[in-house]
Amino acid sequence: MTTMTTTAPSRHSRSGLPAKVQIYEVGPRDGLQNEATVVPAATKAEFIERLVAAGLRTIEATSFVSPKWVPQLSDAEALFPMLDWSDGVRYPVLVPNLAGLERARAAGARDIAVFAAATETFARRNLNRSLDESLDMFAPVVAGARQDGIGVRAYVSMCFGDPWEGDVPVDQVVAIAQRLVAMGAQQLSLGDTIGVATPGHVAELVDALARAGIPPADVAVHFHDTYGQALANALAALESGVTTVDASAGGLGGCPYAESATGNLATEDLVWMLHGLGIETGIDLDALVATSAWMAEQLGRPSPSRVVQARLPKGVAR
Repeated sequence: MTTMTTTAPSRHSRSGLPAKVQIYEVGPRDGLQNEATVVPAATKAEFIERLVAAGLRTIEATSFVSPKWVPQLSDAEALFPMLDWSDGVRYPVLVPNLAGLERARAAGARDIAVFAAATETFARRNLNRSLDESLDMFAPVVAGARQDGIGVRAYVSMCFGDPWEGDVPVDQVVAIAQRLVAMGAQQLSLGDTIGVATPGHVAELVDALARAGIPPADVAVHFHDTYGQALANALAALESGVTTVDASAGGLGGCPYAESATGNLATEDLVWMLHGLGIETGIDLDALVATSAWMAEQLGRPSPSRVVQARLPKGVAR
């Protein structure tokens, strides 16, 4: 077994930050859907089991989309019976439409997420629909889930920039967010899909949403580290009152429909920062690093997480 170093960040709290942050782990879904090879369901289940053992309590497990579009997650029905539902762990799943909702419901999903866009071009490229058509598609999905007592999150991609349309106006994102909340979404995850956000932009958007009646408590943030800004942006969101941050173990992930999108914010890197700020996460960093190192071995490549790289001893493949 790989031996990890035992260093931990020195804790120095700052005023104006939340006492506790929920990490919404997306590695098993958003991370593995971008792998060139299909990871076996048993390996995915072990990955999730290890994440739970490390202390994560909200883990996006899979996606009930058409296997034609995301073959890496075509085993959703096979994976779900392998999951351990004890200790209050939540396993949200992504659903694109009513057919996906039916599959998720039959599998026993208790939380779902829909994947909206803030720009017209990305909606057409990702969903093959206009913005309005995509929102019309999501409305019965959200209503049906809420009627059954299933929790609903709504992702909003391209909130900070779009590779085809460029800068995305804040009021445009707010308008889409308001429509999703009006149809019943309980949480919004603001996606920096191509990693172009900066801290001031993040604070401005969170503040604009609050003025529009969507408080930071109902907002999550989802950053990619294309320009090395993910941690800085996460801190800006926390300073603005957000308490839920999406992250991916080992920095897995990207976006198959936006070539300029690189990996997600690594969960280990986020945990290191949060623990250094004295913020409670409930996560065992050593166990998490070991899990991501193990997953990197399964994938046959090193983890891009800076913390994983720093904490592996010399001589271990990184």
